[in-house]
Amino acid sequence: MENILINDGLGLVFVLLALPALIFYLEGLPQLKKVFNILPALVWAYFIPTLLTYFHVIPVSAPIYKQVKLVILPASLLLLTLSVDLKGILRLGPKAIILFFSGTLGVMIGGPISLWLFADKLPPDIWKGMSALAGSWIGGTANFVAVGDAVGASDTMLGMMVVVDVAVPTVWTAILMFCAGRYAAIDKKLGADNTAIEELKEKITHFQRKTARVATTKDFFILLALAFGAVWVATKIGNALPPVGDIISNSTWRVILITTFGLILSFTPARQLEGVGASKLGTVFLYMLIGVIGASADINEMIQYPYLVLAGLTWIGIHALVVIIVMKLIKAPIFFMAVGSEANIGAAASAPVIASAFHPALATVGVLLGVFGYVVGTYAALVCASLLKFVS
Repeated sequence: MENILINDGLGLVFVLLALPALIFYLEGLPQLKKVFNILPALVWAYFIPTLLTYFHVIPVSAPIYKQVKLVILPASLLLLTLSVDLKGILRLGPKAIILFFSGTLGVMIGGPISLWLFADKLPPDIWKGMSALAGSWIGGTANFVAVGDAVGASDTMLGMMVVVDVAVPTVWTAILMFCAGRYAAIDKKLGADNTAIEELKEKITHFQRKTARVATTKDFFILLALAFGAVWVATKIGNALPPVGDIISNSTWRVILITTFGLILSFTPARQLEGVGASKLGTVFLYMLIGVIGASADINEMIQYPYLVLAGLTWIGIHALVVIIVMKLIKAPIFFMAVGSEANIGAAASAPVIASAFHPALATVGVLLGVFGYVVGTYAALVCASLLKFVS
């Protein structure tokens, strides 16, 4: 520790906040737009701390890292699930919901199959890392961290899975973007009725526009009190509940409880807090977590397992096969397949991008399904974790 440039808690908190701030500033520069299109902010937020530890600027482990995971992780989950609109999602129609859950099913079965195929070429206990990745590919980065913490995945293993999480979905997203530009012809060939999509353009009023307002000091106090109060309650109850098997531990209970609290609050007036930036504050917490994971990773171990990427491609290929088959069976518009799939794989960050590639007015559909993925991600990924452990 004596050779580390910044090793005190206050300095590390500064690094965890300053790095994302710098990354988002650079992302907004027109001359760097192409760079961030290739390597998004998430990649930089992870790998820069990894490089800082490699060059001994910050430590690989520190007490503040543990506190960030213990407190900031569940607070982020609550704030990200606060705005989920279950009624709005149901109004999208059964085909949208069917394809969303088909995507979830594709991830849940694709992981164990992929592990079975490549088990002898992957690290020991890789099921834990793949469980975290299932959280990301059903929900989002917050679920990735939460499920990884719940099953006891090491920071280095999570680091390896971040490589897969960033590299593999890019291929599938590119395919979906290609389909978006030709959706009318594809729907016609499939015999799908896309009039519901046109109706959606008229129905999306909606939530963010209706609730958006300038945040006040009171709003921030309420947001923080809700987030950290829920963390405290979830931790107390989670520590009191008994473990169930090898998957449901005290920390798992905490993750399940905090997600459930967010879902319950989404049915109350607390949901209106999205209009003053609940998810934005949740994203700030999320990037602190990403920085901690990146700082704790071991570069040398991450590059020892090239088969991880191949296993990831197989996994997402199974997911793609499931959603394509279901789309053809129910004759759904490709829009529902693309957004339902991306709401799982890319969550709220990229599902709106895919949705708006079909039509800018449809971006909210991606937001709704992407945020819904945060809720489903924790529960479904823990089921997937049980299957992965069984296969391993």
